[in-house]
Amino acid sequence: MQALRELGFRKILKFMILSPLKLLFKAIPYPPITILLLKLLGAKIGGNTIIYDLSFMNEYREGFSGLKIGNFCFIGNEVMLDLADKITLEDHVTISSRTILLTHMNTGFKEHPLQKEYPSYTKHTILRKGCFVGAGCVIMPGIEIGECSVVGAGSVVTKSVRTHSVVAGNPAKAIK
Repeated sequence: MQALRELGFRKILKFMILSPLKLLFKAIPYPPITILLLKLLGAKIGGNTIIYDLSFMNEYREGFSGLKIGNFCFIGNEVMLDLADKITLEDHVTISSRTILLTHMNTGFKEHPLQKEYPSYTKHTILRKGCFVGAGCVIMPGIEIGECSVVGAGSVVTKSVRTHSVVAGNPAKAIK
């Protein structure tokens, strides 16, 4: 009942309709079919892009229309995209396996004791042209990964990354 009060009937209905799509995405063995389905759902995806096994969360919020992927991008296996807000991948972006791109932060229901200290928010996450994100990274909400930058495997990116930089670690720090 609390979820219905806070999210509203429309978002709950959208959640119920879109949730079975998660199973469909897991069952698609061929990247062009994944791209076709994403385009049908409203995503904008450029040419020569390869998308393997994707997972989604909060697709009932911003929706697939908030997902923009450029030309010549590569998204590896088990990548999770948070569609609470927009995600933009410019041309030639590579996201390695098991990376998570977040667009929101929420500690719980409105009366949760941490809400006063850490209020919920959503922010657009952007990966600029030619950047590379290594396996197992977490990109926090509202982060911008600069053009031709590298994020080392296993990094947790809590601050935007400058153009032509290499960052690594938890939290990620510039190493070049």
